[in-house]
Amino acid sequence: MVYKFRVILDAEEDIFRDIAILEDDTLEDLHNAIFNAFGFDGMEVASFYTCDETWNQEDEIPLFDTGDVPGEHKIMSDYPLSDILDKENTKIIYVYDFINMWTFLVELAAIEEQSAGATYPETLFSHGEMPDEAIEKNFEADMHDDIYGEFEDDLDEDDLDMFEGDDSFEDFGFEENWN
Repeated sequence: MVYKFRVILDAEEDIFRDIAILEDDTLEDLHNAIFNAFGFDGMEVASFYTCDETWNQEDEIPLFDTGDVPGEHKIMSDYPLSDILDKENTKIIYVYDFINMWTFLVELAAIEEQSAGATYPETLFSHGEMPDEAIEKNFEADMHDDIYGEFEDDLDEDDLDMFEGDDSFEDFGFEENWN
Protein backbone atom coordinates (compact mmCIF):
# COMPACT_ATOMS: atom_id res chain seq x y z
CA MET A 1 0.00 0.00 0.00
CA VAL A 2 0.98 3.62 -0.53
CA TYR A 3 0.66 6.29 2.16
CA LYS A 4 -0.11 9.77 0.84
CA PHE A 5 0.88 12.57 3.18
CA ARG A 6 0.25 16.29 3.22
CA VAL A 7 3.28 17.91 4.86
CA ILE A 8 2.52 21.48 5.94
CA LEU A 9 5.18 23.96 7.04
CA ASP A 10 4.18 25.72 10.25
CA ALA A 11 4.23 29.23 8.78
CA GLU A 12 1.96 32.19 8.17
CA GLU A 13 1.58 31.37 4.47
CA ASP A 14 0.28 28.11 3.02
CA ILE A 15 3.34 26.05 2.17
CA PHE A 16 2.91 22.32 1.75
CA ARG A 17 3.95 19.26 -0.19
CA ASP A 18 2.01 16.10 -0.92
CA ILE A 19 4.23 13.03 -0.70
CA ALA A 20 3.51 9.39 -1.62
CA ILE A 21 5.59 6.72 0.09
CA LEU A 22 5.27 2.98 0.66
CA GLU A 23 3.73 1.88 3.98
CA ASP A 24 6.71 -0.41 4.66
CA ASP A 25 9.19 2.47 4.31
CA THR A 26 10.52 3.84 7.58
CA LEU A 27 10.22 7.21 9.27
CA GLU A 28 13.79 7.81 8.10
CA ASP A 29 12.61 7.35 4.49
CA LEU A 30 9.81 9.87 5.14
CA HIS A 31 12.37 12.25 6.70
CA ASN A 32 14.46 11.99 3.50
CA ALA A 33 11.39 12.58 1.32
CA ILE A 34 10.38 15.65 3.33
CA PHE A 35 13.76 17.40 3.33
CA ASN A 36 14.11 16.70 -0.40
CA ALA A 37 10.59 17.96 -1.17
CA PHE A 38 11.22 21.22 0.70
CA GLY A 39 14.73 21.76 -0.70
CA PHE A 40 16.82 21.21 2.42
CA ASP A 41 20.28 19.70 2.16
CA GLY A 42 19.61 16.96 4.71
CA MET A 43 22.67 17.85 6.79
CA GLU A 44 20.75 18.83 9.94
CA VAL A 45 19.38 16.77 12.81
CA ALA A 46 15.66 16.03 12.79
CA SER A 47 12.99 14.28 14.84
CA PHE A 48 9.44 13.13 14.47
CA TYR A 49 7.02 13.51 17.36
CA THR A 50 3.90 11.47 17.83
CA CYS A 51 0.90 13.62 18.65
CA ASP A 52 -2.79 13.47 19.41
CA GLU A 53 -5.66 14.57 17.17
CA THR A 54 -5.13 18.24 18.09
CA TRP A 55 -1.39 18.20 17.34
CA ASN A 56 -0.27 18.06 20.98
CA GLN A 57 3.29 16.75 20.92
CA GLU A 58 3.97 13.43 22.62
CA ASP A 59 6.96 11.05 22.14
CA GLU A 60 10.12 11.95 20.22
CA ILE A 61 11.53 9.66 17.54
CA PRO A 62 14.99 11.02 16.66
CA LEU A 63 17.08 10.48 13.56
CA PHE A 64 20.04 9.29 15.66
CA ASP A 65 20.32 7.47 18.98
CA THR A 66 21.43 10.09 21.50
CA GLY A 67 21.20 7.88 24.57
CA ASP A 68 24.08 6.93 26.83
CA VAL A 69 23.80 3.27 25.86
CA PRO A 70 23.96 2.56 22.08
CA GLY A 71 20.74 0.96 20.90
CA GLU A 72 18.85 1.99 24.03
CA HIS A 73 16.48 4.30 22.15
CA LYS A 74 14.59 3.49 18.98
CA ILE A 75 15.24 5.82 16.05
CA MET A 76 13.47 6.70 12.79
CA SER A 77 14.94 3.74 10.90
CA ASP A 78 13.42 1.35 13.49
CA TYR A 79 9.84 2.36 12.65
CA PRO A 80 8.02 1.31 9.49
CA LEU A 81 5.36 3.92 8.72
CA SER A 82 2.62 1.34 9.23
CA ASP A 83 3.77 0.87 12.87
CA ILE A 84 3.17 4.55 13.69
CA LEU A 85 0.46 5.74 11.29
CA ASP A 86 -2.82 4.24 10.16
CA LYS A 87 -6.45 5.26 9.53
CA GLU A 88 -6.97 6.09 13.21
CA ASN A 89 -3.56 7.70 13.89
CA THR A 90 -2.99 10.08 11.01
CA LYS A 91 -0.88 12.89 12.47
CA ILE A 92 2.78 13.30 13.33
CA ILE A 93 5.01 16.35 13.80
CA TYR A 94 8.37 16.70 12.06
CA VAL A 95 11.11 19.11 13.16
CA TYR A 96 14.14 19.68 10.94
CA ASP A 97 17.23 21.62 12.09
CA PHE A 98 17.02 22.26 15.81
CA ILE A 99 18.74 25.64 15.43
CA ASN A 100 16.12 27.06 13.05
CA MET A 101 13.29 24.76 14.18
CA TRP A 102 11.61 24.17 10.84
CA THR A 103 8.38 22.55 12.03
CA PHE A 104 5.99 20.56 9.86
CA LEU A 105 2.57 19.08 10.46
CA VAL A 106 2.47 15.74 8.68
CA GLU A 107 -0.93 14.18 8.07
CA LEU A 108 -1.76 10.87 6.44
CA ALA A 109 -4.37 11.86 3.86
CA ALA A 110 -4.93 8.54 2.05
CA ILE A 111 -3.91 4.90 1.90
CA GLU A 112 -4.10 3.63 -1.68
CA GLU A 113 -2.94 0.81 -3.93
CA GLN A 114 0.49 1.14 -5.43
CA SER A 115 0.47 2.57 -8.99
CA ALA A 116 2.15 0.41 -11.63
CA GLY A 117 5.46 1.91 -12.74
CA ALA A 118 5.53 4.56 -10.01
CA THR A 119 8.65 5.08 -7.92
CA TYR A 120 8.39 5.94 -4.27
CA PRO A 121 8.81 8.17 -2.39
CA GLU A 122 7.42 10.76 -4.76
CA THR A 123 6.48 14.41 -4.34
CA LEU A 124 3.01 14.56 -5.89
CA PHE A 125 2.22 18.24 -5.43
CA SER A 126 4.05 21.33 -4.25
CA HIS A 127 2.43 24.57 -3.07
CA GLY A 128 4.17 27.71 -1.82
CA GLU A 129 7.76 28.87 -1.66
CA MET A 130 9.95 28.20 1.35
CA PRO A 131 10.74 31.36 3.32
CA ASP A 132 14.37 32.30 3.97
CA GLU A 133 13.94 31.74 7.71
CA ALA A 134 11.73 29.59 9.90
CA ILE A 135 9.14 31.42 11.95
CA GLU A 136 10.26 32.12 15.49
CA LYS A 137 8.79 29.66 17.96
CA ASN A 138 7.55 30.89 21.30
CA PHE A 139 7.84 28.09 23.85
CA GLU A 140 5.76 28.93 26.90
CA ALA A 141 4.53 26.71 29.65
CA ASP A 142 1.02 27.04 30.99
CA MET A 143 1.51 28.99 34.19
CA HIS A 144 -0.75 28.75 37.20
CA ASP A 145 -2.13 31.84 38.92
CA ASP A 146 0.61 31.74 41.54
CA ILE A 147 4.36 31.31 41.21
CA TYR A 148 4.38 27.99 43.07
CA GLY A 149 1.93 26.23 40.76
CA GLU A 150 1.29 22.63 41.67
CA PHE A 151 4.19 22.60 44.15
CA GLU A 152 2.46 24.74 46.75
CA ASP A 153 2.61 22.79 50.00
CA ASP A 154 0.78 25.27 52.29
CA LEU A 155 3.83 25.51 54.59
CA ASP A 156 5.13 28.85 55.75
CA GLU A 157 7.84 30.13 58.13
CA ASP A 158 5.71 29.31 61.20
CA ASP A 159 5.62 25.66 60.17
CA LEU A 160 9.42 25.50 60.18
CA ASP A 161 9.48 26.57 63.86
CA MET A 162 8.81 22.96 64.81
CA PHE A 163 12.50 22.21 64.20
CA GLU A 164 13.85 24.96 66.48
CA GLY A 165 15.32 23.79 69.74
CA ASP A 166 15.22 20.14 68.71
CA ASP A 167 18.47 18.70 70.06
CA SER A 168 17.69 15.14 69.05
CA PHE A 169 19.86 15.43 65.94
CA GLU A 170 23.48 14.36 66.35
CA ASP A 171 26.08 17.02 65.56
CA PHE A 172 28.58 15.48 63.16
CA GLY A 173 30.92 18.50 63.29
CA PHE A 174 30.93 19.32 59.62
CA GLU A 175 30.98 23.09 60.12
CA GLU A 176 34.69 23.26 59.23
CA ASN A 177 33.88 21.90 55.75
CA TRP A 178 31.52 24.78 54.99
CA ASN A 179 33.98 27.64 55.36
